[in-house]
Amino acid sequence: MPVLNRIAEFSDEITAWRRDLHEHPELDYDVHRTAGVVAEKLKAFGCDEVVTGIGRTGVVGVIKGRQSGDKVIGLRADMDALPIVEATGKAYASTVHGKMHACGHDGHTSMLLGAAKYLAETRNFAGSAVMIFQPAEEGGGGGKAMVQDGLMERFGVTEVYGMHNLPGMPVGQFGVRSGPIMAAADKFEIKIEGRGAHAAMPHLSIDTVFIGSQLVNALQAIVSRNVDPLENSVLSVTTFHAGDAFNVLPQEAVLQGTVRTFSGEVQDQIAERMHAIVNAMASMHGATITLAYHRGYPVTRNHEAQTGFAATVASEIVGKERVNRSVAPMMGAEDFSYMLNERPGCFIFIGNGPSAGLHHPAYDFDDSVIPLGVSYWARLVETGLTA
Repeated sequence: MPVLNRIAEFSDEITAWRRDLHEHPELDYDVHRTAGVVAEKLKAFGCDEVVTGIGRTGVVGVIKGRQSGDKVIGLRADMDALPIVEATGKAYASTVHGKMHACGHDGHTSMLLGAAKYLAETRNFAGSAVMIFQPAEEGGGGGKAMVQDGLMERFGVTEVYGMHNLPGMPVGQFGVRSGPIMAAADKFEIKIEGRGAHAAMPHLSIDTVFIGSQLVNALQAIVSRNVDPLENSVLSVTTFHAGDAFNVLPQEAVLQGTVRTFSGEVQDQIAERMHAIVNAMASMHGATITLAYHRGYPVTRNHEAQTGFAATVASEIVGKERVNRSVAPMMGAEDFSYMLNERPGCFIFIGNGPSAGLHHPAYDFDDSVIPLGVSYWARLVETGLTA
């Protein structure tokens, strides 16, 4: 079954919603306008229940089918934008300088709104569909906040599904895999306290720039020499701040970075090795070095049965040959992982064509994706919630 006819009829309306959201991006949990638009539309569609303030600024809409049923499927979209200056030149470009929808969350929200409109009209299913609109995906942990606010229990969710656009994948294609599909994302900060000195007298210093440079090299060896080569992992030092003058060896230096893994064992191994290296480097150079290691989003891990189901539904929309059931996992992270840790479900990619990459100033969501994504959501409910 291709794009549903009714959805095709109002896809231009959904595009208009998307472009309005794109013009008015909001960050983190501060998505009050966006959440207000979502709640207003859900009420206008005739949802049986619309609840705001879940996970601070999240919105949930409940749609009951024509027949009763115990199964409840949750569909999730993210609402927040990024602190980026837009460079698309589009007529509907961001009107808020320094903020833009550079990850397609405007498209995700609009597609789920489109699905809500369709499902509230037709109600051709048994049980309930729960539309989940989440704030603060971009580092704020909005998915965790909604879970901690009782999302799953309050609305009786039994399965949960997420979707994200993917630049580089052709429009009209889906990609999914069972098991880990996106990585856990940890962050770290290393503070080095040495002894400052004149740059012409290095023997009087405990040189924090030199020590930091040694640390960068040593940390890279964890992945290349300690982690099993068959295990995927990334350790990146992304900031190095030290000193203010060309002729002064600074007293302090600070390094920051991220660790990405697909298993808890590797995650633990890297953290342990980092602490060992930092302690050894401090002892070797006579410096004081502290490591603050913060666990971030967990691995986004798809459940086998729900992944097979999602792939089958996607195949109904675009054809079997256009659904990659073994798409390569990504080292990016996604806080939909918190929801998948609570309920079985699946996170799927939908192609965004040859657009600029995610989080790029020239990125834009391809509106031709909309009827495909909305049809996928609708058929997921209609197929998954049968009497």
